[in-house]
Amino acid sequence: MKHIIILGDGMADHAVERLGGKTLLEYADKPMMDMLAHNGRTGRLITVPEGFPPGSEVANTAILGYDLNKVYEGRGPLEAASIGYDMQPDDFAIRCNIITLADGKIVTHNGGNLQTEDARVLIDYLNETLAAPINRTQGCNRVKFICGIQYRHLLVIKGGNKHIVCNPPHDHPNEEWRPLLVKAEEGYEKEAQETASLINDLILKSQELLARHPYNLAKAARGERQANSIWPWSGGYRPSMQTLMDQYPQIKTGAVISAVDLIQGIGRYAGLRIIKVPGATGLADTNYEGKAQAAIEALQKDDFVFVHVEATDEAGHDGDLDLKLRAINYLDQRLIKPIFEATEKMNEPVCIAVLPDHPTPVELRIHVNEPVPFLIYYKGIEPDAVQRYDEISCVSGSYGLLRLQEFMQAFMDIE
Repeated sequence: MKHIIILGDGMADHAVERLGGKTLLEYADKPMMDMLAHNGRTGRLITVPEGFPPGSEVANTAILGYDLNKVYEGRGPLEAASIGYDMQPDDFAIRCNIITLADGKIVTHNGGNLQTEDARVLIDYLNETLAAPINRTQGCNRVKFICGIQYRHLLVIKGGNKHIVCNPPHDHPNEEWRPLLVKAEEGYEKEAQETASLINDLILKSQELLARHPYNLAKAARGERQANSIWPWSGGYRPSMQTLMDQYPQIKTGAVISAVDLIQGIGRYAGLRIIKVPGATGLADTNYEGKAQAAIEALQKDDFVFVHVEATDEAGHDGDLDLKLRAINYLDQRLIKPIFEATEKMNEPVCIAVLPDHPTPVELRIHVNEPVPFLIYYKGIEPDAVQRYDEISCVSGSYGLLRLQEFMQAFMDIE
């Protein structure tokens, strides 16, 4: 038995009055997910351990079966692995968004949907005008920015302290940004204050520098959102993670397909082959067909495939109900459908799981820590009584409520 997880990031949601009190999964046109739920088994999953933030780095790591209390070091080190930056023992790596500020508030966490080719110009500019002067003053390469994808980048601080409190920008849309600046963690003020102060200084100086860059001057002239501030968050040191092959004897080889650095980084530490699909954007315009074909080809040679789609989460953060409904439909018809049709013809049976990592409700625009619905299907499975795939129907699923690593254990036990 081969195994594939298809994950719609942030796909779960809340009941919305505009949809007659239905959630988006209840309302959306998603015949494939409903068919798989009808012919498979369902349940709900707690993806975020107590005391952890409901971020994708936490939830996806837990879904893959890892104990966050043992391996969690934040997003930064995971994205460093994806980018190909080999972290040294004294490196502190922290995720660094380029965001949009206006009128003293965070407007959007994505710099006005900043594209990678433009971001690379801005990151180079910040290394020249912001990092280089600090490094000359300190006589070492203390600070450097590393370009990632779109608005998602990396800041590396030599000797940085991880005991700081940062606020993810996607959790604070339309909020004043100054009260959200970095602070030393309680009990670590002496050790971590220097790192917190350094990051805050970088944020403030980045705003001055980015405001006068030609890219943002042109944006301002057109009345468009500017990519006018860095916002570092979720940092840590190099994590110590076993590969999935070490944990599950059923997996000899595996692959991960995602447009997001974070997920690629988790996959790299998990020992999975990284498959990059041309045209995969992390947005609703992503190359669903390309991802589906890549997954089908991976299943020809690998035992385990993890396909991650970011579009539903981004639509949730933007508060765009219509776009999130379309993204759910695209995931259903342009990704899940061709994968299902191909696996039904394969000689070796394939077990399919579909789930989100966390809800990103369109009316809140942030991640929330709530159980998510999941479905599991393979040819010959004895179905439960659930007829549709959504947050309400799956409460009655035969798997009940699973917690954290229990999902991956149950999934891999299907042989």
